[in-house]
Amino acid sequence: MKHIGQTITQKILAKAAGRDHVDVGEIVTCRVDRAMMDDILGPRVEIAQKLKELGLEIKDKSKAVVISDHYTPPANAQQAEIVKFTREWCEENGIKNYFEFAGPCHQVMVENGFVKPGQVIVGTDSHTVAYGALGAFSTGIGSTEMLGVLSRDKIWFRVPATIYVKFVGKMPKYLMAKDLILEVIRLLGHAGATYKALEFGGPVIDALPMDERLTISNMAVEAGAKNGIISADGKTRRYLRQQGIEDGVYFESDPDAEYERIIEIDVTNLTPRVACPHEVDNVVGIEVLKHVKLNQVYLGSCTNGRYNDLKVAAELLKGQKIAHGIRFLVSPASRKVWNRCARDGILSDLADAGATILASGCGACVGLHSGVLSPGEICLSTTNRNFLGRMGSKGSDIYLASPLTVAASAITGEITDPRVFL
Repeated sequence: MKHIGQTITQKILAKAAGRDHVDVGEIVTCRVDRAMMDDILGPRVEIAQKLKELGLEIKDKSKAVVISDHYTPPANAQQAEIVKFTREWCEENGIKNYFEFAGPCHQVMVENGFVKPGQVIVGTDSHTVAYGALGAFSTGIGSTEMLGVLSRDKIWFRVPATIYVKFVGKMPKYLMAKDLILEVIRLLGHAGATYKALEFGGPVIDALPMDERLTISNMAVEAGAKNGIISADGKTRRYLRQQGIEDGVYFESDPDAEYERIIEIDVTNLTPRVACPHEVDNVVGIEVLKHVKLNQVYLGSCTNGRYNDLKVAAELLKGQKIAHGIRFLVSPASRKVWNRCARDGILSDLADAGATILASGCGACVGLHSGVLSPGEICLSTTNRNFLGRMGSKGSDIYLASPLTVAASAITGEITDPRVFL
């Protein structure tokens, strides 16, 4: 039989299905390695009630990870009740992997060793795709699907075709991973990779630290992708060792793997990218935007609140002060990131420039608390979505950009090319 090359995504799904290989478009039933739930779309939404009504048991409690992050710290009694329900449900059901006030779920997952290369991981949040940065197949699912995963330890997938995105050229010092993934989303559109695997590679990706790779995989879903994956390598291994993880299955796509499409992006002359209201694919080069005045800038989230993000922003801001009348909010991607940045003086540098340091959480990103926008306000954010009303009022506008662009813009009070300060 003729050998048919397989992509990383195909190899992981084949392993999880107990197969040697799988074909694109084929329906396969896969064993799940981890099931992540958060407070906003976790046990309280159908899962707890249906498990009880149907008399179902959680098949493998050790695989479940529950993280209260959207409603922590609670801003009102209703949010507090949701967190309380989530906490108590985990206690009652013997879920030991429960986290609260630890930060956005996706950073908590990767930095606590719950993600390994070659695994299949599902979560009740669309940005579960982030774990692909560590060479795992990870994707978001709904609460009904999670009910099936918890009770059966399995889920079915249609094997996705893969679009390969190769980054080449010399990475300028003013560019970050956020600029790269925004360019991909611009090229593909918000639905251009629907139910496809996005595989990222090339010398530019190879050179990126894990913090930056996570940003790229995190936003693959903004082009509609089922998953966003990067081949696990030596940097992946070193990152996992920091979490005490030594194993995992390190897959690479075969040289003759069949891709639906190959996109090559030369970053050498790429300018900083900005996503304009109210769609993530409404992306332009920063040079197009002239004097967009800002009320708020936000540095944080599961997309761009990691150590490297805060470090480069603090370096740009050192010795500078933010513009009068602007709010500069910083939310580290986890309590661990918060503590590390505090020890290294990064939070002090940001605060000295005029930033307000928030608890680690999802509140501002989804307009729940800690930075909600009022009508007529404009925010430049490092988050992953700028939908109408995403951060508060439907009368507000959200622009998305890299931590460097956000830091530069905090100084001037308007959207500003970071090259001005570099």
